[in-house]
Amino acid sequence: MELEAGGRAVRLSSPDKVYFPEKGYTKRDVADYFLAVGPGITRALCDRPTTLQRFVDGVEGEFFYQKRAPKNLPDWIPTARIAFPSGRTADEICPTELAAVIWAANLGTLTFHPWPVRSADTDHPDELRIDLDPQPGTDYADAVRAAHELRSVLDGHGLRGWPKTSGGRGIHVFVPIAPEWTFTEVRRATIAAGRELERRMPDRVTTAWWKEERGERIFVDFNQTARDRTIASAYSVRPRPNAPVSAPLRWEEIDDAEPRDFDIRTMPKRYAEVGDVHADMDDHAFRLDGLLELADRDERERGLGDMPYPPEYPKMPGEPKRVQPSRARHDGDTEG
Repeated sequence: MELEAGGRAVRLSSPDKVYFPEKGYTKRDVADYFLAVGPGITRALCDRPTTLQRFVDGVEGEFFYQKRAPKNLPDWIPTARIAFPSGRTADEICPTELAAVIWAANLGTLTFHPWPVRSADTDHPDELRIDLDPQPGTDYADAVRAAHELRSVLDGHGLRGWPKTSGGRGIHVFVPIAPEWTFTEVRRATIAAGRELERRMPDRVTTAWWKEERGERIFVDFNQTARDRTIASAYSVRPRPNAPVSAPLRWEEIDDAEPRDFDIRTMPKRYAEVGDVHADMDDHAFRLDGLLELADRDERERGLGDMPYPPEYPKMPGEPKRVQPSRARHDGDTEG
């Protein structure tokens, strides 16, 4: 069948294929959802190199991340070249219209993972993204408490964040920034914000990279701002049985929100009523000077330097040894 998306006809094959067996939701249901929130997800992805998380056999089957643009990419979907930490490069799709979203949905894409950059400058992020990730023993309510304090941290450094559900138990806070800093500098700013939040809520928040040190606290996942690490976009569908979505929220909504209430059936009604509550993000471009000054003070006065990168990254300048604390105590100074 064909669907009309923003004035362009897009083919949808096997529209009755079931993607969410528990609810009986089909590929057509997913496509209809994206059409219903079209301007919102297009805004979230617009002109950003985007990795596609594809579930060609539905959420109970295998999935994979498509980073490189498929060979059958229509000529009306642009691409941008991005560089991985390894130094290799790839051309990723850069959706600029709703039809690109529907085209990707036809390939089994449920979750879109846009880079925090635009195609014109893929080395300088224009978003600082903070992932408040509940650890075992914590839940969404704990993430909400951390998010409110994070809002205060950001405000104190001249920044404003836009919150959304992760689609699970967590909260993502996005801050639009001027594209003047490298990935390394943006990550450094995120670490500084996380450490300040941790100082304010030491029993509830942690920046500990090693899971054995996190405890029952909200983890500020600073490595989500490292190059080639991405966060699910607003309005993306998450691969859970009830087809939840990553829901943009206003700050005054986060306390009463229940992440499970936002799914491909309920979000279209909310969108019809309130629209895209993050629509004004692109009207702003904040500066990171305040957080970077905080990072400098942390290093100078508290001896807090860089944090470990993910294991697949090359060794970074100034990075501490990547060795699990318990192993370091057991093996001495052995590199992990």
